[in-house]
Amino acid sequence: MTALSDPLTLPCGLVLPNRIMKAALSEGMANKRHAPDERLERLYSTWSKGGYGLIITGNVMVDGTQLGEPGNVVIEDERNLDALSRWAKATKDGGVPIWAQLNHPGRQSNPLELGAVPVAPSAVPLAMPGSPTPRALTTVEIEDIIERFAVAAKVCETAGFDGVQIHGAHGYLVAQFLSPLSNRREDEWGGDPARRMRFLVEVVRRIRSRVSPGFAVGLKLNSADFQRGGFTEDESRGVLTALAGEGLDLIEVSGGSYEQPAMMGAAADSTRAREAYFLEYARTVRSIVGDVPLAVTGGFRSRSAMQAAVDSGECDVVGLGRPTATTPDAADAILSGRTAALASHQKRFGMRSVLGRVTDLKSLDGFLDISWHADQLHRVGAGLQPDLERGRIATTLAMLRRNGRASFGRKRGL
Repeated sequence: MTALSDPLTLPCGLVLPNRIMKAALSEGMANKRHAPDERLERLYSTWSKGGYGLIITGNVMVDGTQLGEPGNVVIEDERNLDALSRWAKATKDGGVPIWAQLNHPGRQSNPLELGAVPVAPSAVPLAMPGSPTPRALTTVEIEDIIERFAVAAKVCETAGFDGVQIHGAHGYLVAQFLSPLSNRREDEWGGDPARRMRFLVEVVRRIRSRVSPGFAVGLKLNSADFQRGGFTEDESRGVLTALAGEGLDLIEVSGGSYEQPAMMGAAADSTRAREAYFLEYARTVRSIVGDVPLAVTGGFRSRSAMQAAVDSGECDVVGLGRPTATTPDAADAILSGRTAALASHQKRFGMRSVLGRVTDLKSLDGFLDISWHADQLHRVGAGLQPDLERGRIATTLAMLRRNGRASFGRKRGL
């Protein structure tokens, strides 16, 4: 039987001390130079004492002109190398491997924050009210973004991170290239599944060619985006087939986008009851990925469900996201037996009959829930304890103070 406390050796040789991973949460705590500061060091130092086998950072952007939200860390070169090294050290001092999640928001960038026009594979806006129409990327720009991912990965290795994770899920740029809804190109970067996945394949290859063999390269990939005519599970399996020999060290399975937020708990009641939203999909790709370990994030709360997922062989690593914002030592709580299940804190707006007539309550509730959990991260970053009694009004006001007018842009990716 494989236990949650068992170590795991990745293909690159990196050893994870146990099977519980702190999955990426978008912190939004960079300073004005888009560098990590003492808040992130404090937050990650806290997590380093939380018993995790792997810690993955939130969105690190590869282009400073395209941010998903205010406060994103950006890596374009070595200008912030000292600050990045302190960030990595804050976790590694606790004996926990840390990976930086590399991302480009594409059409999900926040134009209110930067005044820049979002870019995407095609000029197709998000199916959300007020979303701007992005500009279609040129071939030269696509090549530049691929290079940006590789440069950022090499800087992360120099700074002392143990690996990087490519964010290929949740409707960001990589996922936009994969989906026929957002990628309507007819050139070498789109037109059929093989060409739509080319961008991701090239990003993986470029990164792997620049970093050392012992530096981990992971991928977060949607099982599907759960939209009619969008990226399907069959296409997702096709992507993993294409990447099977490209030197990946860990594949994290997720799903959904901000148009259809399955990753934020917008799943059927029967799926939530099983806890692991994407475990059934993970089971179907076991033979495809070969020796590459699988992580599943989304819905896990009880030790019994986590242990069953790992013991069955359906996944090798259990990812915890939002629970780590309210219980920073969630892994230790589970592994030590201090708790049998982690608490859930799903926030919803009031006046539902009124609001439901003028807006999409699912999206509005998702926005509130993300902002509430982001508040908890900011409290820990400030040296405070999570405030589980924090109300809707306080959450909204804090979000406005942090983000200003950019608060009314796209929802944060937590």
